[in-house]
Amino acid sequence: MAKRDAYEILGVTKDTPKDDIKKAYRKLAMQYHPDKNPGDAAAEEKFKEAAEAYEILNDDQKRAHYDRFGYQGMGGGGGYQQVDMNDIFSRFSDIFGGGGGGGSAFESIFGGGGGRGRQRQRGQRGSDLRVKVPLTMDEIYDGVNKKIKLSRFATCDTCSGVGAASAEGYKSCTTCNGSGEVRRQSGGGFFQQIVVSACPTCQGEGRVISNACGTCAGEGRSEIQEVIDVRIPGGITEGMQITMRSKGNAGKRGGQPGDLIILIEETPHDEFERHGDDVIFELWLNFADAALGTSVEVPTLGGGKTRFKISPGTQSGKIFKLKGKGFPIVNGYGRGDQLIQAHVWVPQTLSRDEKDALERFRNSSNFNPTPTSSDKGFFQRIKDMFS
Repeated sequence: MAKRDAYEILGVTKDTPKDDIKKAYRKLAMQYHPDKNPGDAAAEEKFKEAAEAYEILNDDQKRAHYDRFGYQGMGGGGGYQQVDMNDIFSRFSDIFGGGGGGGSAFESIFGGGGGRGRQRQRGQRGSDLRVKVPLTMDEIYDGVNKKIKLSRFATCDTCSGVGAASAEGYKSCTTCNGSGEVRRQSGGGFFQQIVVSACPTCQGEGRVISNACGTCAGEGRSEIQEVIDVRIPGGITEGMQITMRSKGNAGKRGGQPGDLIILIEETPHDEFERHGDDVIFELWLNFADAALGTSVEVPTLGGGKTRFKISPGTQSGKIFKLKGKGFPIVNGYGRGDQLIQAHVWVPQTLSRDEKDALERFRNSSNFNPTPTSSDKGFFQRIKDMFS
């Protein structure tokens, strides 16, 4: 089923400022918060859906990519379906409060003691990996499957990511007495308040390793070499990125994995130049072909060729259009065009017979320039070509 538009999910428009987007997300997050809807799978999905929409629209760069290319421009439309709730809370701590678990912010709005309170963190989130993938124009023309070789941290097979040699390999953290959090007083006099933060000794887990796994030395992860298959959609442009959720470094001791971010680079082509979804090819004609007209064969992207007619009297700079021979429109329909700009080649050296032949036509009225208003100048042709 197609994903809903991010603006529609949050109930805002493309002109809505970031502060109002944040308010709209906060309202939905609290409406579908798991504490208010225990056991409600539909509410949980709406909670995750709103989080994904907010992550895109709250970031200026991501929002600009989304406005132009939709979800595919964000890397194929990945979402939070496989992301732990704590990951959402940690990403948007400004919405749910600094504790990471989301309980305190929820309780302060809805009141009552029925919230689950601060959840203990499980390990530390893994870092994201960024990989540059160079693509030729021919690969971008139809899209391509790429194999990417990575060196990354993966969950330790020996301890299954927990970091301890056995279930008894943990002990309670003495700094926080197993609570995973520490408290300190802030302010003075009548305005004192208690500040709660994750325990610096156990990083919020409430326990420390007493008998570490011999394979990963207690980290719960080990370095591996891996080959990942990636589908690059046709029409993608340089600077765009594809995000593969949870394909980055594994987190320490069961923490959430990071993401793999693929940055797209375009390599120059020997014959074509790209302009948006259109591709430009420069065609050189000899004087006779331009004057008399001819039929020519030109290359197209993807390794093909096509033949078309050159009208008699074609002027240098004239632009021909091959409809639908450009790049596919990302997250849209149709393709761009191939634009062919004709250039008339003027010979730089002439034989005596060639000079004599041209001298006979030098003063012919048909050889004298007689431009009309339809013969646009260079800059106007360039403007028309890209309009």
